[in-house]
Amino acid sequence: FFENYIMQNPVNPVIEAALELQAFCKQQKWRFCFIGGIAVQRWSEPRFTNDADLTLVCDFGDEDRFLTPLLQRYKPRRDNAAAFARMNRVLLLLSDTDVPMDVALGATGFEQQTVKRASAWKVTDTQSLITCCAEDLIVHKAFAARTKDWLDVESILMRQRGKLNFELIWRELRPLIELKEMPEIEDQLKKLIAKVDRIGS
Repeated sequence: FFENYIMQNPVNPVIEAALELQAFCKQQKWRFCFIGGIAVQRWSEPRFTNDADLTLVCDFGDEDRFLTPLLQRYKPRRDNAAAFARMNRVLLLLSDTDVPMDVALGATGFEQQTVKRASAWKVTDTQSLITCCAEDLIVHKAFAARTKDWLDVESILMRQRGKLNFELIWRELRPLIELKEMPEIEDQLKKLIAKVDRIGS
């Protein structure tokens, strides 16, 4: 459904903003991929998203090399956006059409591997967006562990049933769970995987 919708509506504002941001990042020769709601559209059931979330590979201490050109090109969504980004590793921007865009400054091994594993997703007859793979999206969502994230995880598991590399998911997720000290995340994901398996059997 969503693929057909955006093929027929190439001026969808979030997709348009994402394509605009992607073009800018490519021009700068940066390494990046889209995560969040845009990636959910690719790997899960269609749902409305009103923002574009992107991971940009940025080593610790190298933030200004990325923040300066981004803030010259786009409007910030808060005062002291650069200082906030240095502290919280996310730059909050607005597109030219006022679509919220969250640019995560990715320095961890997982974030860098997420960008490395990303691939193109065709969103119009002539244009594609680079998004994370389904497995990395599950890791992002499970780590966030909000109610809406678990709903997305279940939907991804359902739609990608039989196609997922669970060895990759657990290899990336377990160290993050230990870091967050929330072992219940693993329990919840195992329950959802078992639930989807029961439905599919």
